[in-house]
Amino acid sequence: MSPLFPALAARSQRPALRFGDRALTHAELADAAGSLARRLAGEQRVAIWATPTLGTAVGVVAALLAGVPVVPVNPRSGERELAHIARDSAPTLVLAEPGVTLPPALAALPRLDVDVDAGTGVDGEAPEAGSPAGAFPEPSPEAPALIVYTSGTTGPPKGAVLPRRALTSTLDALADAWQWTADDVLVHALPLFHVHGLILGILGPLRRGGSVTHLGRFDTAGVARELSSGATMLFGVPTMYHRIAEALADDPALAEALAGARLLVSGSAALPVHDHRRIAAATGRRVVERYGMTETLMNTSVRADGEPRAGTVGVPLHGVELRLVDESGAAIETYDGESVGEIQVRGPNLFTEYLNRPDATEAAFTDGWFRTGDMAIRDPDGYVRIVGRKATDLIKSGGYKIGAGEIENVLLEHSGVREAAVTGEPDPDLGERIVAWIVPARPEAPPTEKELADHVAGQLAAHKRPRTVRYLDALPRNDMGKIMKRALHG
Repeated sequence: MSPLFPALAARSQRPALRFGDRALTHAELADAAGSLARRLAGEQRVAIWATPTLGTAVGVVAALLAGVPVVPVNPRSGERELAHIARDSAPTLVLAEPGVTLPPALAALPRLDVDVDAGTGVDGEAPEAGSPAGAFPEPSPEAPALIVYTSGTTGPPKGAVLPRRALTSTLDALADAWQWTADDVLVHALPLFHVHGLILGILGPLRRGGSVTHLGRFDTAGVARELSSGATMLFGVPTMYHRIAEALADDPALAEALAGARLLVSGSAALPVHDHRRIAAATGRRVVERYGMTETLMNTSVRADGEPRAGTVGVPLHGVELRLVDESGAAIETYDGESVGEIQVRGPNLFTEYLNRPDATEAAFTDGWFRTGDMAIRDPDGYVRIVGRKATDLIKSGGYKIGAGEIENVLLEHSGVREAAVTGEPDPDLGERIVAWIVPARPEAPPTEKELADHVAGQLAAHKRPRTVRYLDALPRNDMGKIMKRALHG
């Protein structure tokens, strides 16, 4: 296997990381991370207080160079969750930016400050020049690289153990799909404790030998500034692209900046079709969607040289096998654009286990295929369209299996709807009835239940229309902007 970061080993002088006015070239990163890696050698496992900072990026790279598994910790986690993660992962050391006050669950552990300001390395020490990234032996492809904790919606968060081959195979498959090279400059503002922001957004550019600028906090002015100053790619989540779509009409500089981007990528949840259309109409650029999860990293994507079809997540990435299965577990062989099945995947992108949870690990697989719990349809050309989660988004109504996602997209096309979510609830006649949760565009004059039902029935089949509409001021969302449907109830 090639090293994770060839450009570090080659000591490239090209820019690598920039967070505000703090920046490092690949050679400077090799020095800073190499110095820290020597300090980490021999540690069993390290946690990192994953703020969106240069220190977090350097800390993760250093741990990977040293072959030490790293646990990114969400700084917004609650005390109970932090205590569970600390107890479950049992790190022997915590990495953090200088001056950060750690919560009790982590403060009791040995700590090492990652200070990479001008002229300093780790704990105030000067970095040792020429600390080559290639000086550390490359661990086995199966060696753990990261332990990323899931959201814990059905119990305590589980630590997904991601091996090094999962990182390299995913990032190389995305390089193929997105034509990603060392000439690309990525801009993003995503958190650094999960797959999208950390692995794709930080490790991806470093593996390619390119660079990344992190905004710290998302704002459309920052996006416009960076894309107008040489950045070629933007990574974001649907909430970010929705705000971009809302701002475009009154911000010609933003529209011009987006029009000049080589690639706009959205992930972590479905981007509503109406936001796709608004961005395309204003900029001439189409947003590319991809599909992945903590346990699998990336599974599919719309290719840079493919058709950027709104409402789909493209085709399986190189090396990834994907199938849909029905309720009996039988594979759905026909790509008809109608048959709904659960997505199952296998390939080098998969995690190896849930830490300390052999029962959960065994339950997650069937005959070597990982059960994603996501429901989808495949179009005749193989494009995948996700219609929701098996647990919350597959609605069985009147004998039909209905995906909530397609109804949500149609509702969002209605001019009177700002946000929408669709769930099912028990119905004595239908089994389940379709419920639409709506945030009106104009709260003083919301669209009526009949108007919305007729709108859906006119675009989809009549049995997919909502039978009940409930109006909200806002939908409950998590840190990544995903709608928390379990928080919706009558």
